[in-house]
Amino acid sequence: MYPRSGASAWGSLLGRLVVALTSAICLAFLTLPLLALLLRVPLADLPRYLSDSIVLDALRLSLVSSLCSLALMLVLGTPVAYGLARSTFPGKRIVETLVELPLVLPPAVAGVALLFAFGRRTPLGGVLRELNVEVAFTLAAVVMAQAFVAAPFYIRAARAGFQSVPHELVEAAQTQGADGMQTFRHIIVPLALPGIAGGAVMGWARAVGEFGATILFAGNFQGRTQTMPLAIYTALETDINAAIVLAGILVVASFALLITFKLLSGRQLDVVGLGE
Repeated sequence: MYPRSGASAWGSLLGRLVVALTSAICLAFLTLPLLALLLRVPLADLPRYLSDSIVLDALRLSLVSSLCSLALMLVLGTPVAYGLARSTFPGKRIVETLVELPLVLPPAVAGVALLFAFGRRTPLGGVLRELNVEVAFTLAAVVMAQAFVAAPFYIRAARAGFQSVPHELVEAAQTQGADGMQTFRHIIVPLALPGIAGGAVMGWARAVGEFGATILFAGNFQGRTQTMPLAIYTALETDINAAIVLAGILVVASFALLITFKLLSGRQLDVVGLGE
């Protein structure tokens, strides 16, 4: 092993200093705004704001709608994730691209697209209206908007979880007489569970924070479609402290959800491109 020259040691030290400095600047840029927000939370008036009807309605709607959208993601997204992970078929790349397209679409585009697909004056909206089913500007629209933008996060993580299951274990179970459903329930799902659970947490967090698609497709009606992000937008014009309280709740909840996601997903985060 050759000794380092003075120039190379100096270059290595300089490189570490540059990395440390840029990392500190980036970390400060990402955390200082959140810290400034949390320091503005009116702790003395917190009980009063937490009992305010606007805050309570927004909390209730966010919880109900995000849990409904999570259920929708689990029911519809799990078979898609499994199929993309364990199957090969013509056009698979196209399907993958379509599934992940909402990840890169601006939320406003997603809202307009949902409105043009399920709005009252669209062909499908007309059919639904004949069946006395209203979608746009209802709680159902909130759930659909959240699921539309959040489902790719769940599918990506769940797909990575299914891909992590060794084919050898599946083949061994089949040689022992296990049928497809038994293999799926007792081998594939338990081993893929960290990715599935992590994706569910990430999808739920994205649903809770959805704004752009929701306001265009569901509107901003207190007690009906006004979730926490929409309530923050409204409160900024009338009561900034209420907006700060709601924003603070979302920051703390998002941090808790991301920590949970990290713990559940572990190394699979790197596979789906969401890790450190």
